[in-house]
Amino acid sequence: MSVQDLAMVYPAHVSEMQRRATEALGRGGFDHLVVPSGTSHYHLFDDRDYPYAVNPQFKAWLPLVRNPGSWLVFTPGQRPKLVYLQPFDYWHVVPQAPAGYWLEHFDVVVIREPDEALQHLPRDPARCAILGEPQSTVGGFAPNNPAPVLQYLEFHRAYKTPYEVAMMRAATRRGVRAHRAAERAFRAGASEFGIHLVYCQAAAQDAMELPYNNIIALNEHGAVLHYTERDRVAPATSRSFLIDAGASHDGYACDITRTYAADTGSEFQALVDAVDAAQRTMCDQVRAGVDYRQLHLDAHQALAAILKDFGLVTVSPEAAVATGVSSAFFPHGIGHGIGLQVHDVAGFAASDAGGTIPKPEGHPYLRLTRDLAPGMAVTIEPGLYFIDLLLDKLKADGRGDSVDWSRVEAFKPYGGIRIEDDVVCTDADPINLTREGFAEAA
Repeated sequence: MSVQDLAMVYPAHVSEMQRRATEALGRGGFDHLVVPSGTSHYHLFDDRDYPYAVNPQFKAWLPLVRNPGSWLVFTPGQRPKLVYLQPFDYWHVVPQAPAGYWLEHFDVVVIREPDEALQHLPRDPARCAILGEPQSTVGGFAPNNPAPVLQYLEFHRAYKTPYEVAMMRAATRRGVRAHRAAERAFRAGASEFGIHLVYCQAAAQDAMELPYNNIIALNEHGAVLHYTERDRVAPATSRSFLIDAGASHDGYACDITRTYAADTGSEFQALVDAVDAAQRTMCDQVRAGVDYRQLHLDAHQALAAILKDFGLVTVSPEAAVATGVSSAFFPHGIGHGIGLQVHDVAGFAASDAGGTIPKPEGHPYLRLTRDLAPGMAVTIEPGLYFIDLLLDKLKADGRGDSVDWSRVEAFKPYGGIRIEDDVVCTDADPINLTREGFAEAA
């Protein structure tokens, strides 16, 4: 989307942010919303700083992600104010003067020292809902993070505005470009570390700018769900490649996973294709009114059917699910909300006033339990893995007869399979941002 197009959809976004903030302040009994952008943190007993991470409550309003020490102030009935820190500093690159399609929607004041923000914040901190981390405190303005305000804002963050969908689409294009480059590097025989470097180069983002730590797994390493070790030397034979890697755009994330077989005529490739086909069907279920918990349970049924078709389990798909055998091969949730954060907030919220929707019994790692509604963006990421720890448990507790262990041994050298797309729920058909991105890049 061009800058001109963003300039057309952004006003409605900032208007919606003001509407939400007004309602949230009313629920909490506050007069002002005050949001610090965050500060740099330092290693213990050292002067080395951690990578700066902007406060999600700040970047929800405007596309500034490298501006520590700044503040957003909103008072209902008034234009939002941006207190913009542009320090005198010859040690680091100083943020440029404020500019962009968003600028005309804010009253902007530029400060040179962090404490100068006090001159431009509301008079009484006690009348402010201050959303942030303790390190952002300036004077009497210490983040209080009132529950009624956070509960409302985080619950409604699930519903993306057209502007936010555009941001996620842009992040996806960047991520898809990098995924394509990573696959080429895998097929050329690169190491995990080498593939990671190729990915960062193609995404034009280094590890600190990516929304999460890249998972680059060859062969058996695909059985480690969050494998981030990245061997520097390529294995003698690269049989499989699982990549779970995203990209960022103006504060919004994409989250994409693909699995590849070195031998595209192998049985492992056939298993990848079966999971991919099932995943596409699951993505089509991202529709208004669907209980995301049921989508997760249905995924277990579909994956158990694949296990049966490939001779990995000896019992019916229904029995594999009922006895928890399917969970040994698919031990994580079907996905999560995504947007300003990779694992977006309020995944279990019963309402914008609080409460919790429980996870299905026996499924502790599901990160979203809400009913889907138009505007919600979620990931769909089924997987099948060959994890010794979980498979050994099946043998130990008497469920080993449900598995054909010779078939498991044949697939173990490939590690595992995960396919993940980012999908937006609408009033009609879902928008699969990831498939859309790969189709454009073809």
